[in-house]
Amino acid sequence: MPFPYNYGVNSEKHVTSTKGVAEMDSKTIEIIKSTVPVLEQHGEKITTVFYQQMFEAHPELLNIFNHANQKQGRQQKALASTVYAAAQYIDNLEAIVPVVTQIAHKHRSLGIKPEHYPIVGEHLLGAIKTVLGQAATDEILDAWEQAYNTIADVFISVEAQMYQDAKNQHGGWDGFKSFVVDRKVVESEVITSFYLKPEDKQMLPSFEAGQYISVKLEIEEEKFTHIRQYSLSDAAGKDYYRISVKRETGNETPDGIVSNYLHEKMNEGDTIQVSAPAGDFYLDTGKDTPLVLLSGGVGLTPMMSMLNTVVDLQPERPVTFIHATGNGRVHALRDEVKRVAEKGNVNVVFFYDSPTEEDRETQAFDIEGFVTKEWLRENVPHNDTSFYFCGPVPFMKSVNASLKSLGVTDKNIHFEFFGPMGSLE
Repeated sequence: MPFPYNYGVNSEKHVTSTKGVAEMDSKTIEIIKSTVPVLEQHGEKITTVFYQQMFEAHPELLNIFNHANQKQGRQQKALASTVYAAAQYIDNLEAIVPVVTQIAHKHRSLGIKPEHYPIVGEHLLGAIKTVLGQAATDEILDAWEQAYNTIADVFISVEAQMYQDAKNQHGGWDGFKSFVVDRKVVESEVITSFYLKPEDKQMLPSFEAGQYISVKLEIEEEKFTHIRQYSLSDAAGKDYYRISVKRETGNETPDGIVSNYLHEKMNEGDTIQVSAPAGDFYLDTGKDTPLVLLSGGVGLTPMMSMLNTVVDLQPERPVTFIHATGNGRVHALRDEVKRVAEKGNVNVVFFYDSPTEEDRETQAFDIEGFVTKEWLRENVPHNDTSFYFCGPVPFMKSVNASLKSLGVTDKNIHFEFFGPMGSLE
């Protein structure tokens, strides 16, 4: 049941509006909105059943989806949140433009195509019917079919433009392309950088500081292809793309299949499949107001791209670079941060929550403990300052709450989740 659309799209970066969307009839909207309380209560169960049934019917889709996120339930929660938001704002799709933008970028990076949407729609409706039973009347299912097709058309149209932009940009390509690992550099006990150059030796397209690429691997003894998205950790304009990957080892979660493979098996000279850069989390270099970059752990990677970029393009712009980690053993790219900071107007602060004696002797860090609201209040500017942050979810929640309590406006708060979307509220 296709609907005509005319979306505002600002190049590859983001959707600007959904004006021109063919409106659903008032009865359908009323039915969809009436299901909001049900989705709030049963949404995650519906999406769990959805993925189970879809993968059973179409196991080939496991070549695209992140298996770790499935096992940890992160993808189910993210989809439930998205479906809930779609129902809540079905009469005002403008409100979910940021969600559309972020997901569309991920879809383009992963290789999601129009032919996948009918499959998703079939099994999403099937899951609603399975979970809700007799409460899922024909009227409700018909309304959700119309709503799904409406929203699917949004994504298909937006992603088509993104695919075209990725391919048509100078040096761009469609889908995945072979890259060679030119250098492999151990940055800490847990993070290793990979310098990737195109196998065909063609020039690389530019990207925005903060964006990511997808890497696709065929791993021995693994039945399905694995795709992961990693932030680019250097500025654009080089003859390589750099990713800095944390080795994920299991405590409460299983070992990361891809990160461990990259650390242990991927060597200089090996090839890897890479998609063109994507993502809606990126540094606004159109501003010259003060900038604060905060990172926790491997959330450092997009901040490194932003730091290198702002120093190259805006060396006079005031920047505060704050990184929080455990100690010197796991602190990656420390020397690079210090070196780059010297070229610009940058104040660097390192927080260690578990410093070693060697860290203390060498004065490897500035503050012991965690980034707090009190420290931010006393040490960084708040008025008309742009804040960008990334890291573990607890770190991001703490930073977000601190900034809001200090009066920082939403327009000046920018963050990125590693993996499926979540909420910081």
